[in-house]
Amino acid sequence: MPMLVGATLAVALAFLALASIAWHLSLWKYRMLEIRVLVRAAHTIAASAWVGGSIFYLLVALPALRKGGPAPAIAAQLAALFRQLVNICMGVLLLSGAFLVFDRLTTTRLGWPYLVTLGLKIIAALAMFVLALYLGQSNIRRLAKRTTRLSKAAPQLMLALGILVFLLGALLNGLFEATVAPN
Repeated sequence: MPMLVGATLAVALAFLALASIAWHLSLWKYRMLEIRVLVRAAHTIAASAWVGGSIFYLLVALPALRKGGPAPAIAAQLAALFRQLVNICMGVLLLSGAFLVFDRLTTTRLGWPYLVTLGLKIIAALAMFVLALYLGQSNIRRLAKRTTRLSKAAPQLMLALGILVFLLGALLNGLFEATVAPN
């Protein structure tokens, strides 16, 4: 959890620094596009790292560890490093997502389909965050020992939610573009 707070603060300071630089150069209107691109890139990279890392973890790392025999030190280190990556991604996604939602909702009038899709994306993303926090708590994992249904299904559910969030994001982009530049 301290990594999440540190990463969140670092991203927040970076956003503030970018906004401050653009403001002081009196190029806010022109720099806003660059800030949007940087924030969108950070959001996409963090989401890709998390979902892609989940795919790798479930389809490559865990099966390899199972086939290779007991290697608790390696498995523990792999889990700890992946947890750090997820914590950083969560911080970046929360901050950049808040910026992007505010930016889109204040840019133009968006219809109900966009707002409903956005609401579904936010709910799915928050469910992913809750599952990640649940899985990241080593005490809960030790107590459950992966015997509960939720403990067994959570990694696959988190991956499915991540893919759903990506699809909803693509749909949001299509809806936004259709609103801004209708044919």
